[in-house]
Amino acid sequence: MKFTEDHEWLRIEGDLVVVGITEHASEQLGDVVFVELPEPGSEVAKGDEICVIESVKAASDILAPIDGEIVEINEELPDSPGLVNEDPMGAWFFKMKPADITEIEGFMSEAAYKDFIG
Repeated sequence: MKFTEDHEWLRIEGDLVVVGITEHASEQLGDVVFVELPEPGSEVAKGDEICVIESVKAASDILAPIDGEIVEINEELPDSPGLVNEDPMGAWFFKMKPADITEIEGFMSEAAYKDFIG
C-alpha cells in the first residue's frame, strides 16, 4: 500500500488502483454520515475533487491521487457511510485505471506515512 499527504491509501489490484482514506483521516473526521462518489467512466486528473465525505464534524473531499479513469465505485458507501469509520482500511471508495501506474511509486510507504502523521 501507498499513502498520500491527503490521508488516502492506495492499493494496486492488477492494473487498477483502489483508493480509500486512512484510519487517521477517519478519526479526524469523526462519524461519517454522507459519502458522494464519482461516476464510473469519469476521467480524472491528479488533484481533482472527486468524492465528498461529510461527518458530524466537517465536510471533506477526496482528491484524485493520479490521472486515470474511475472504473468502479463502492456501492455500499452511500447507503452505509459509517463503514468508513468501522473499517477505514477496508472501506474503499473507488477503483481507477491509472494513466501511468508507476505514478504511485512516488507516494509514501506505511512507515513513512506513520512518520508523517506522528
